[in-house]
Formats: sequence, C-alpha cells, structure tokens
Amino acid sequence: MPIQFDVDPTVTQLASKTAEFVREVVIPAERECGGSVHDAPEALRETLQKAARDAGVFAPHVPARWGGHGLDLRGQAVVFEAAGYSLLGPLALNCAAPDEGNMHLLEKVATEEQKQRYLRPLAEGESRSCFAMTEPAPGAGADPRSLRTTATRVPGGWRIDGRKWFITGAEGAGFAIVMARTSGSPGDPGGATMFLVDAGNPGMRLVRTIETLDESLFAGHSEIAFEGCVVGEEQVLGAVDHGFEGAQVRLGPARMTHCMRWLGAARRAQDVALERAGSRMAFGSVLGDLGMVQQMLADSEIDIEASRALIQRTAWELDTGSAAASQLTSVSKTFVAEAVNRVVDRAVQICGALGISAADAPLARLFREVRPFRIYDGPSETHRFAIARRALRPYRQPRTGVADG
Repeated sequence: MPIQFDVDPTVTQLASKTAEFVREVVIPAERECGGSVHDAPEALRETLQKAARDAGVFAPHVPARWGGHGLDLRGQAVVFEAAGYSLLGPLALNCAAPDEGNMHLLEKVATEEQKQRYLRPLAEGESRSCFAMTEPAPGAGADPRSLRTTATRVPGGWRIDGRKWFITGAEGAGFAIVMARTSGSPGDPGGATMFLVDAGNPGMRLVRTIETLDESLFAGHSEIAFEGCVVGEEQVLGAVDHGFEGAQVRLGPARMTHCMRWLGAARRAQDVALERAGSRMAFGSVLGDLGMVQQMLADSEIDIEASRALIQRTAWELDTGSAAASQLTSVSKTFVAEAVNRVVDRAVQICGALGISAADAPLARLFREVRPFRIYDGPSETHRFAIARRALRPYRQPRTGVADG
C-alpha cells in the first residue's frame, strides 16, 4: 500500500485556525503565567478551553460522537504541531498529556458504561485524569514489568495497594487509570490490570507534588499512595491480567502525539532564532550572514523537516495498523526527542544572553520544558535497546550450545 502524505484541506484549515488562535489567545496567556501551570487554577484551563471552543479548534483528536473533530493521527500531526507552538496550546485544545492519551485508551478499551462515565466528561473538558503506572524504585519505570503495586480480589471488586510517583496531572484529577499487578511477580511480562479509580476514593492519597525541571504540564507531577483502595468489578478497564497489552493501545499513539506537540515548540524556537539572526548586527553584518550561525540554522531546519517526515510516516503506519508501527514509533520518539532538544539548544546559543533571559524571550522556558522529553514515554536508551533488538531478529542464529572459540 503506498504511503499517503497528502493533508486533507479541512485539516489544513483547522491547523491554520489553530495557529491563529495560539498566536492571538494562547501565547499572551503563556507570557502572563510564564509558562508555569503546575499550580495554576482550574479557571485558567477553563478559560482557555472555552476560547478554543469559541474558535472552533477544541478537541481535534476526539471522535465526533464525543464532540471533537475526529482526526486520525496523520491529521493530528498537523494540528498538534500548530497547538504545540505555545506551551499552553495543547491544554487549550484539550489535547495535552495525559488526558489526550487517556481519551484514546478509553475510546478503544472501555465499556459503553465506562465511556459515558469517564470519557464523555474528559472529552468535553469537564474533568481531568491521570495515568498511574510509574513507581518509585525498584518499581515500574522504563521497564513496566517491574510493576509492584498489587490488586487483590475482595468481595465485590478489588483492593489496590502500592505507591505511584511522577503521575502527571494527578492533583485535581477526576479519576486515575491505575496499573496494578493481579498475578505473577515483579519482572514477569504479564499479570497487570488497569483500574479506573475515582477521585475521593479514601484508599487513594496524594502524598506530594514533585518539583521538576518542566512546569508546563497542568497540575504537575505527583506521588500517590494506594492503601486498601477498594474499587468495584465494573472499574476494571480492559481484561484482567492483560493491562500491559491494553496500555500499548495508549502508549504508541501517545508517544507520537508528544512528538507532534514538541515539534511545535521546536518550530517556535527556530522562528525566534531566525528573527534574531536576521536583525542582530555583530562583526559588521547581521548574525545570519555568519557561517557558523548559518550552519546552526540549517541544521535546525533539517532536524525539523526530518522530524515532521518521521512523524507523518509513523502516524500513517499506526493509522493503517501496520506491523512496522512499533519499530517506527521507537525510532520517531528517539529521533524527535533529541532533534527538538538540538533545535532549542541552537536557538539559545544563537540568541546569546537573550536566549537565557526568561523575561525577554521564550527560549529559556522552552529549554527547560523539552529536556525531560528525552525521558518521558521511555528514555532514548530504552528505545534504542528495543530498536536494535527488533532489527536483529531476522539475523539471529539459533543457539547451538557450543561456545565460540
């Protein structure tokens, strides 16, 4: 099947409207709060999302049944990049992590009753959510098989016990999707189950908010304790003991939507650098006439275009259900995360003192925000391990039991 890179005119129009909305509404709000929304009031989110609805750009990823535009991943790639031009753009469009990934998961895995109870208010912006899988060491992190939180059957449901940390958006969330082990032991490849836990459950306690390098993900990152947290049988999401498989429905597309949003931030950093290089006089000419500056600008253009092409290719593979999607998702996540960091770093260097001035340009904020991207959704090293392992499979020789001499 030939790969299609054509963008539907309706998607192009929505991306253009999104870019205009971000410039006129969202960037001024970002400047006002300095891009920091870890402890921002819900009123800020509600105001931005109402403005996005009024502008006709709200929920581009959500199926029409739930009030969105119903874009596939290829369409999302174009619109999410436009939204990501501002740190608060995805929040305004209700396509920020972790809610965007949770909406996709619920749409694909939840029962109809669960969709009405959890997906509908999430898609409409009436509530927020979190995805609770990561644990303090030695629990689940880059290796989810290390999962130690347990869920034990009790009359009428399950009791969840364990501790989660670095859970994005947990404070103030209406519910959590919690990964817990229902069989096996830490290190086993299966035996996990996903549960829907409502806010206010007395067995779920927010321990602390974690101070982090990044500040643009609404409500920040938290540590949560589950102590005798009882949920009903109807709050199992997907099949018991198949939580890891269910989570993959979310993780692959979520890695790509992270790439889409952060590519918008890289484009913004490059635009700042281009504007500076085209106007700042130094050594008898504008910066943009200096060879070393030109090389940095050119390398950033190459990184942006290569990232965009990889995202589109991988989105097509995911949209069509290709077997190559897993490999390309890891390739794209690794390349784009590192390319975005390179682009922002070069922009800071080109702009000099302006680049590290938080008050006068957005680059210092962007620099802080993009660095964790090389860790979120799997560190680059973990993805490289997976990429190499898949590439080697066809060349693996059967073990003979005889050591090489």
